[in-house]
Amino acid sequence: MKTALCWFKNDLRIDDNPALVAAARADRLLCVYVVDARHDDRSSYGPPRLGPHRRGFLSQALTDLRQRLTAIGGQLCVIAGQPDQVLPLLAANTNADTIHTTAEFAPEERADVTSVANALHSTALHTHEGGGLYEQSALPFELADLPRVFTVFRKAVEADAVIGAPVDAPSQLPPSPALGNEPDALPDIIQWPDTPTLFTGGETPGLARLNHYVWSSQAVAHYKQTRNQLLGTDFSSKFSPWLARGCLSPRRIMADIARFEQAVTANESTYWLGFELQWREFFRWVLSLHGARLFQLGGLLKRDDRPADRDPERIEAWQEGRTGMPFIDANMRELAATGYMSNRGRQNAASFLARDLGQDWRVGAAWFETQLVDYDVASNWGNWANIAGVGTDKRDRGFNILAQAQRHDPDAAYISEWLPELAAIPANQRQAPFFMNAGQRADIDYPALIIDTPAHWPR
Repeated sequence: MKTALCWFKNDLRIDDNPALVAAARADRLLCVYVVDARHDDRSSYGPPRLGPHRRGFLSQALTDLRQRLTAIGGQLCVIAGQPDQVLPLLAANTNADTIHTTAEFAPEERADVTSVANALHSTALHTHEGGGLYEQSALPFELADLPRVFTVFRKAVEADAVIGAPVDAPSQLPPSPALGNEPDALPDIIQWPDTPTLFTGGETPGLARLNHYVWSSQAVAHYKQTRNQLLGTDFSSKFSPWLARGCLSPRRIMADIARFEQAVTANESTYWLGFELQWREFFRWVLSLHGARLFQLGGLLKRDDRPADRDPERIEAWQEGRTGMPFIDANMRELAATGYMSNRGRQNAASFLARDLGQDWRVGAAWFETQLVDYDVASNWGNWANIAGVGTDKRDRGFNILAQAQRHDPDAAYISEWLPELAAIPANQRQAPFFMNAGQRADIDYPALIIDTPAHWPR
């Protein structure tokens, strides 16, 4: 009788989960998720690493995973502690022969897997690639030769790499082993409050969103034309929260897009959604190759001229949406309220902090880590590094924030949604109340711009 454990991390799904498929070949199987106490730690930049939006989504995702595993005969234990302490104890109590888990690409997560492997005695730890579009062996280059820029990467993989077919979920799982003589040593917990979230965590809601966006609404067919909008639900796919926690597989998304192109239409928009998934894939391999260098002030380019300031007043104003720049403040208030912000908003908010406010870009990346319900370590830090001019893009340029607002929120509808205090002034002034005279500004309860008005902002 062979006993296996399946250690879930950021792969909270049963569909296209190679680690689960491998573990299910045993005679007995126990699935486990470790609620790491370090989730509550504060980062070196101040805020806690796991904010309420992410915590609520994770709690929902674990509840859904438990239900889906139970439906096919499995059992999920959710246990508090550190993985290198919990898993060896659980392996001993169940006489587990093997532990199967998804391979990691980020430094801290890799270190956790290594620590668990080193702490095990007679139990073997097996890692399985998953969570991306390509396995490393499918890349048309050695990882050490990863292209420095996205365009070269994209063209190479589009020409010479094949996205693997998603693996179907097991139809039935082996029975669970007993936990041994000390079940009280391994309490099962999901005790977090049910925090309201904009998106419901779990594979079931994730698959429902995939079906809605691709098949029911067919919104994927006009994705490229709408992706930069700011209000509404279907202007973009909104797959990112479920991708971030592994509730959705990117290979499953690509498989559905391919079926849609065969059955309905193949156009620039269907290609472009895959294009965005390739960006996600690129950053995963960048982080896998460069590791902790991505988190340094000078980044991958080792620049020594990046702002290192951490002015508490400026940073707090940016975090709370009190900078006096309506387009930025609206986005930051949406983030605080919902844990979400459009990609267009993220690019501008990052540029404003790192460029216009002249602050250490890593403070902003850490704040997004806390707040974003769809926080993805590689995409978040990779995009922030690019905005700061220290990432994979050597072009050293920020955004013209006011021009971006005028282009993407021309009638100030988005600003009006999140800054109701500006509703009393004409719509054409809501984007730039700092150009109003002092008497006009005195009548509105909105802060003055915390920097001098940049000369390149259009009046």
